[in-house]
Amino acid sequence: MRILVVGGAGYIGGALTDLLQHTSHEVRVYDALLYEDAYRKPVSFVYGDVRDHDALLLHLKWADVVVWMAALVGDGACALNPDIATEINQQGVAWLAENFDGRIVFLSTCSVYGAQDKELDEISLTNPLSVYAATKLAAEQHLSQKAAIIFRLGTLFGVGDLFSRLRLDLAVNTLVMKAFTSGKVTVYGGDQFRPLLHVKDAAQTIVDNLESEHKGIFNLHGQNMRIIDLAYQIRNHFPDVVLERTEMKFQDARNYRVNSQKAISTFGFRPKYTVDNGIEELKVLLQEGRIKNIGDARYSNHHFLKNSLHLLGEA
Repeated sequence: MRILVVGGAGYIGGALTDLLQHTSHEVRVYDALLYEDAYRKPVSFVYGDVRDHDALLLHLKWADVVVWMAALVGDGACALNPDIATEINQQGVAWLAENFDGRIVFLSTCSVYGAQDKELDEISLTNPLSVYAATKLAAEQHLSQKAAIIFRLGTLFGVGDLFSRLRLDLAVNTLVMKAFTSGKVTVYGGDQFRPLLHVKDAAQTIVDNLESEHKGIFNLHGQNMRIIDLAYQIRNHFPDVVLERTEMKFQDARNYRVNSQKAISTFGFRPKYTVDNGIEELKVLLQEGRIKNIGDARYSNHHFLKNSLHLLGEA
């Protein structure tokens, strides 16, 4: 099959294209390289913006399946310019729904649930607390009548591949980086839950469902974990780290636990990688000096875009 991976040069896209190279599928990546200077993988590549509809339409006509990952990702990144976030995350998907009749794999987020105290499944009420979550939820609705499978991803962690930019602005990765660089992990509150998912497990689930007939919304997570428990687990890997807990409220108000039973029972979803796997992956990169400038803004969506949002002016 011909697989068009829109936004395929990013964090999840790196893991996904590695897996796709070991299949019989014909793969093409369409990406604006917002965080990258080059695309070096031996995969067919088209440089382009998803808002350039004329250019993208040519590739939609080529594709049997579209994996749509193009988005401004994260609460902070989207808050910098809600109009651009809406244009890319929401209106871009609305246009896709109108112009492509084949199989669509769409990546959403468990952030659509916001702050809730109970364990949440796909029919639970949504409560988006940010522009990011609201645009993803609206995008889901645009695909409700399509041959689309929608994955609400938990908070990702781990190392996806050897080429794509590593994200150090995600809960597990951030705390590991701080444990290594400062020898101290500060937890704000700590009782808030996150549903954690390794980036490679997200990618594998996409591959497993490219040709399936499953449609609709599926939560994907590996483990629900309180932030304070995550910090203790990281300390198991960095025994000398100082753990500091403060009741000061952090700006991120999300608190949610999900279950992925629907994915488990429908297509046998079974995460392979644990939180410990992700911690060790990143620890090795840091200890061996494989990240030259850990403080570089490019490792954080929000910090990078804060000074580079002008790059997203006009398509």
